[in-house]
Amino acid sequence: MPLVGSAGVAGRGVEVTRVGAGERWRVTRPWPARLRPIVHSYAGYGEVAASPSPYRVRLVPTGRAVVVISLGEPFAHIRRLGDAGPSSRVTGSLVAGLENGPRVCDHPGGQEAIRLELTPLGAFRLFAMPMSELTDRVVELRDVLGPGAAVLVERLAAARDWGARFDLLDHALSARLDTGPLPAPEVGHAWRLLSRAGGAVPVRRIAAEVGWSQGHLTRRFTEQVGLTPKMSGRVLRFHRAVRLLTHDAAPPVEVSAACGFYDQAHLNREFRALAGTTPGRVAAVGLAEGALAL
Repeated sequence: MPLVGSAGVAGRGVEVTRVGAGERWRVTRPWPARLRPIVHSYAGYGEVAASPSPYRVRLVPTGRAVVVISLGEPFAHIRRLGDAGPSSRVTGSLVAGLENGPRVCDHPGGQEAIRLELTPLGAFRLFAMPMSELTDRVVELRDVLGPGAAVLVERLAAARDWGARFDLLDHALSARLDTGPLPAPEVGHAWRLLSRAGGAVPVRRIAAEVGWSQGHLTRRFTEQVGLTPKMSGRVLRFHRAVRLLTHDAAPPVEVSAACGFYDQAHLNREFRALAGTTPGRVAAVGLAEGALAL
């Protein structure tokens, strides 16, 4: 499946926006209309420090797949929080499937990268593989996109500016979208029902709505989304709670009621299970690019 055509890419002439906070910066640009249903976020970022410092972040479940195209130093270690096994070592760009728990990532500093968050069904189309094979996993970009991934990364790194980089990336994503598999309409409808309800809808109601048995829905949904409908609901409810805590500064008791938790103790248990921390800690630290700064 092609990544970048040999004939080159015509620029869209859309302005790139750059913002910085101290030694770190971030660049963004609106992505093309045909990519908007599958791309949730899309940005380049990096550091300008003369002596970059190592840092650690904790990634929490968001209900999205993530692609990080490394143009500088890659992550050094990636592991599930509390996992005593060996860390995943990613030597370059990476793909992370949907998660049902927190993951800790260590970086040596000096990062320059492009980060995309994809809807799960958008990732299913772009990756052209069952999303269940990526659940709770972080793998090299080439393991998903094949040998052409290296060519794409090289061309992105060599591009003259961020506008040219985004042009290349838009073209590569569109090319894969043209040839990728379509998700089952029933799975797409089930995902929309869950998303619109913030995860607070029973699986039996979703199955009845799409006309499948719960068992069949769970099998097909898990294959194409990466998580079961029940776990997807938990992740989406958790993510809505995070937004209310961080963006709206809502108190935990109101978040519990708004998101359908039984009580604040239930909210606390879910945050421990899915983020390894408390709602108060998330509200105090904030969440950026799906990560808590540690």
